[in-house]
Amino acid sequence: MTDLPSSAAADRNKEPILQVLRSVLPARGTALEIASGTGQHAAWFAAALPGWRWQPTDADGEMLAVIAAHGDRAATANLLPPLQLDVMAGAWPSPAAPFEEPFDAIYCANMLHIAPWAACGALMRGAARHLAPGGLLVTYGPYLEEGVATAPGNLAFDASLRGRDPAWGIRRLEDVAAEARSAGLLLRERHAMPANNLLLVFAA
Repeated sequence: MTDLPSSAAADRNKEPILQVLRSVLPARGTALEIASGTGQHAAWFAAALPGWRWQPTDADGEMLAVIAAHGDRAATANLLPPLQLDVMAGAWPSPAAPFEEPFDAIYCANMLHIAPWAACGALMRGAARHLAPGGLLVTYGPYLEEGVATAPGNLAFDASLRGRDPAWGIRRLEDVAAEARSAGLLLRERHAMPANNLLLVFAA
C-alpha cells in the first residue's frame, strides 16, 4: 500500500498515551484494541511494549488492510493480524468465532464520541466478558465532566459531531463510569492528556 492512510492526531497523541500505558500496565500481557482505525496506535504500542501481544480490531472491514500495512511497517512480531469486530456484537470478535482466551487489557481510543450511546454500554459489557481477573479497560478521548469547565475547542467539537450525526457527541464522564459500573467495571484512574483529552482506566 503505497499511499497509506494515516491520522495526524494519532501521531501526536501516541507517545503521551504510551507513557501512561507504561505506568498502568504490567510488563507482560495480551491486549485487545477496539476501534483501531488506521492501526497507528497498535503498531506504536506493540513496538514499544515488547512484553505485550497486541490484537488490533475495527468494525470497518475496509480498514483491516490499512491496519495490517501499518503493522508491516512496524515489523514487530508481537502485533497480531487485525480482526473485524463490532462492539455491538453479542460475542467478540464474532458469534461464529468468539475469543477463547481472556485479555489482560482492552484499549479503546476516540470511539465513544463517534458512535451511538449504546456503543458505550456494549463496550463495557464486552470488556467485562473478555478481561481476565484484574484486567484493565483503558479508554482515551474527550469527555465532559461535572464541575469542570469544558474547553472551548471541545464545545465546538461536540457541536460539530452532533451536527454530523445526532447520535454522536462527547460523553459525560459520569455517564460512562455509570455504564462501566453496571457491567462490573470500576473507574480506577483519570489521567489528563494533551489537547483536552482524558485517559480513563477501568478495573475488572
